[in-house]
Amino acid sequence: MLKKKNNIFYGTVIKKKMKKTATVIIKRIVKHLIYGKFIKKITKIHIHDENDKCKIGDLVLIKSCKPISKIKSWNLVKILR
Repeated sequence: MLKKKNNIFYGTVIKKKMKKTATVIIKRIVKHLIYGKFIKKITKIHIHDENDKCKIGDLVLIKSCKPISKIKSWNLVKILR
């Protein structure tokens, strides 16, 4: 799992069905420790979008924060595209 203390990540919005909440995926590439092969890993998280500005397909900058609800502990910082 990702460390959540003051982390900033880029992600893509894939769902926008709740008020002030969006679902974002973070894609990353990790090298396997034994075999050396590169593996694609995807993490799906929920972010808090106070003004409901992001849309599906947007590239967003997100930052970890204290838990806002049961599923949300990330804030929207900026919409990049």
